[in-house]
Amino acid sequence: MNEAHITVIGWVAADPYYTVTANGTPFLSLRVACTPRRYDRETSQWQDLDTMFLTVNCWRHLADNVNGSDLRRGQPIVVTGRLRIRQYERDGQWRFSAEIEASTLGHDLNRGTAEFRPVHRGGALTDDDRREAQEVADQWALGGADEPTAEAA
Repeated sequence: MNEAHITVIGWVAADPYYTVTANGTPFLSLRVACTPRRYDRETSQWQDLDTMFLTVNCWRHLADNVNGSDLRRGQPIVVTGRLRIRQYERDGQWRFSAEIEASTLGHDLNRGTAEFRPVHRGGALTDDDRREAQEVADQWALGGADEPTAEAA
């Protein structure tokens, strides 16, 4: 209950990666880019700050719905979910991965329109599912904004 829930407004940085885990659980992962802007009064211009990239993981129905929504790189989105900071070792170095386990995700309607199509509902995550998701998230962290490799699935 005391988990960190956040909302992020950004852009899809890479086309979503969709798979079904070995246990039959739908899973979708994507990268979101957020570039803060600040107004510089001295120059009277907007300045872009450093872009932050986050991995967003979607499970079950949300994964299926995002996959069926034709979400593509460059589109504006809003994501809400639980913030997860993972630490892992790769090639002898400790790395960190900022991830959001999404509870909601959709297009940012301040920047365009969308068409809603309701779907029917239908399960629980296993440890194997979560391990598979971590492998995909690690591929995002190592490869930048490109799709994970087929080895991660």
